[in-house]
Amino acid sequence: MTDTTTTTPYATTDATDREPTDAPFEGVYPAMTTPFTEDDAVDHDQLAENARYLERAGVDGVVPVGSTGESATMSHDEHVAVIETVRDALDDIPVIAGTGSNNTAEALSLSRRAADAGADGLLLISPYYNKPEPQGFLDHYRTVADAVDLPQIVYNVPSRTGESIPADVTVELAEHPNIRGYKAASGDLNLISEVVERTRDEEFAVLSGDDGLTLPVLSIGGTGTISVVANVEPERTCAMVGAALSGDYGRARALHHELSPLVRELFAETNPIPVKEAMHVRGRGGPRVRSPLSRLSADRRESLRELLTAYDEHAPGALDPTVADPAATGDAE
Repeated sequence: MTDTTTTTPYATTDATDREPTDAPFEGVYPAMTTPFTEDDAVDHDQLAENARYLERAGVDGVVPVGSTGESATMSHDEHVAVIETVRDALDDIPVIAGTGSNNTAEALSLSRRAADAGADGLLLISPYYNKPEPQGFLDHYRTVADAVDLPQIVYNVPSRTGESIPADVTVELAEHPNIRGYKAASGDLNLISEVVERTRDEEFAVLSGDDGLTLPVLSIGGTGTISVVANVEPERTCAMVGAALSGDYGRARALHHELSPLVRELFAETNPIPVKEAMHVRGRGGPRVRSPLSRLSADRRESLRELLTAYDEHAPGALDPTVADPAATGDAE
């Protein structure tokens, strides 16, 4: 894959061109990695090139400085500088900046600074560590939504925060005019389905936050994905999501299975360790992650490289997953 890729992500067949909807967020939004130099500084040149690459590949927007972007190890000034670099690098697609915190005042400050830096929307992880009660969740999100006039996405990822946002809270938040979406990374399809069902009358998007569950989430009414795998295979991810949103579930399933070996590999160790390694293999920045994370283990690097070679050799929709997947051939560690 090269920088000159111009795959049209939704051009699967004439019959499956998706129809536009009223969803405030729809399609593929890569959760961008943040490349670092050998001396642990943000590599802004590479970051800008990565953003341009994703835009050329046909994604619908990008999400810098989220969990995948290692925002937890970045200063607020670095955080804002990343947003500015990504915004300046792009022509037409929105930048949805991660600005969440377990400290409401800090989330509000970051959100205001992101808006000033040119962000088009905000992604706010739920307060971690504190474990708020339902009213605490409501007060936290409303504080930011009342003060910052940008579309905002509530991010539910209990594996990182220690607590899942109750469905009743999400449904109540969806009534706020600035709270326009929900990143679903709980792994609980019953919960996600309830949120979809109960927010259908709102201008509110439910986006998958688990790459392995993107197709199931789309099948129950989700409108897209905030994706890790889309950093590495944006064309395939866009083709899968576009096929599903167009109603071509046969093609969407085939592409889901085609991507599945890579999705499993990218979450074999803590995100974003594997995806930073994959980006390194693809020439999109070094594999460096900030402490306390460490580089992908040596025994996984070669299997990841071999897997990426298989993707490089086949166009979207042309790769047999059993050829790419070490587990399918008995070669898994």
